[in-house]
Amino acid sequence: MNEKILFSLIFLFGVFISSVSQIILKKSANKTYDHWIKEYLNPRVIFAYIIFFGATLCSVWAYTVIPLSLGPILESSGYIFVAFLSWLFLKEKINKQKLIGLSIIILGIIIYSI
Repeated sequence: MNEKILFSLIFLFGVFISSVSQIILKKSANKTYDHWIKEYLNPRVIFAYIIFFGATLCSVWAYTVIPLSLGPILESSGYIFVAFLSWLFLKEKINKQKLIGLSIIILGIIIYSI
């Protein structure tokens, strides 16, 4: 496998786990806690920030090979991941406007890749 493709996949994996972390934080924010400190220091939140740290490591490692201009393009896939995960786990609707926006993002990624 081409090294650039491999590290692009590593970068995308980091974006995906970052999106998963955002969903975990959202689910944690929807709960009520008996003390304000528990909102910030509970297993879900701590785990989500550990995942964010892993995502950052993936990005830093991927940038050792992929060009800096490719990073923001791959990072935009996070919008797609978050929309899909929100639909799957949070039961959020994907309306026509979101679908058009996500399609434009996908089209932009494809155009850049060509």
